Amino acid sequence: MADKSVYIHHPEAGRYKFNKDHPFDPIRLALTQDLLEAADAIDASHYIASETASEELIQLVHRADYMDAVRELSRDTPAPEAVKRAAQYGLDSEDTPFFPGMHEAASAIVGGSVLAADLVIRGEADHAYHMAGGLHHAFPERGSGFCVYNDAAIAIAHIRKQYGARVLYIDTDVHHGDGVQWTFYADPDVCTYSIHETGKFLFPGTGFVHERGIDAGYGTSINVPVDPYTEDESWLACFSETVAKVAEVFKPDVIVSQHGCDAHAYDPLSHIHCSMRIYQAMPAIIHQLAHTYAAGRWIAIGGGGYDLWRVVPRAWALVWLEMSDHPLAAVLRDSDANEPLPAKWLAKWSQLSSDPLPTHWLDNMKDWQPMPRRQEIEARNKATAELALSQL
Repeated sequence: MADKSVYIHHPEAGRYKFNKDHPFDPIRLALTQDLLEAADAIDASHYIASETASEELIQLVHRADYMDAVRELSRDTPAPEAVKRAAQYGLDSEDTPFFPGMHEAASAIVGGSVLAADLVIRGEADHAYHMAGGLHHAFPERGSGFCVYNDAAIAIAHIRKQYGARVLYIDTDVHHGDGVQWTFYADPDVCTYSIHETGKFLFPGTGFVHERGIDAGYGTSINVPVDPYTEDESWLACFSETVAKVAEVFKPDVIVSQHGCDAHAYDPLSHIHCSMRIYQAMPAIIHQLAHTYAAGRWIAIGGGGYDLWRVVPRAWALVWLEMSDHPLAAVLRDSDANEPLPAKWLAKWSQLSSDPLPTHWLDNMKDWQPMPRRQEIEARNKATAELALSQL
């Protein structure tokens, strides 16, 4: 019998848009959902609408004064005093500027991730996918890195408070999952794992192997920072070896995974040179780990990804294909397999994309040139992974 998987959505999540030129664009959600529907991979039986998160839920992680600032700056015309204090709360930067409806949109995203957690922990679903979630850079007292409320951290805090379950958080975004890590840095029952481009060269400048947790939580923070221009084979070798060992040692009750897809070579905000193959492989690995160590309990959320047309729809759709045991997921596990994208999806969206849309689920690697210094990069990444493993 196939696992029961649910797809969580809230219409207000589409309002999470800073401005027309900002790289974080909720059109990603519409593109991906439409791709899944065009592929006959999702239907009405999978959809569950979520509610907006309460103030009490958000305050599991965020300070009351920060919430007040977010709420005031969400007005169509914020008070001058609130605007003056925006910098104090990280909401006046180019990355994370305040915008009308910000509190409502961010609260809707939190509500979706918390509902996903509830459904899985209560046994009403084996797996739950909340694609709009994954805002992993927000801190208790400030916004950061396109993130206003940290829905991932709030969902985990809710799991801990309401159910007492041990949580393994797996972050595959190319940017270190700093906000989640620091929130649970001293908690022995929350293990945060992040594979990402090294903070030596990329925002947020953290996520080094020596960041291991403090006090009772020492040893439950695991980071695998890889070098710029890392390619598929090295990324997946580092990921598969380290995340499997982490799950074996930590023995979680539930897995929460963040699926930022900005390690792709096309992404404009990082320096990693991976293909769509890693976004097929990583959900499959996480799916297996959930069944091996967490009785199948798996909550997946979205995250970064800024090639809106060529990368994000395919990468995020691949998570659902794996989670829902769609036949196409099994086909794509074959390293030599590829399948065409639905013609009706390509016809609908190709005229709007500034770049030609890909025609297949996975990238055609025949024309990709290997990165210079490939052997050196692979050796450095292998040493980093071994160091991370040696500390478990």
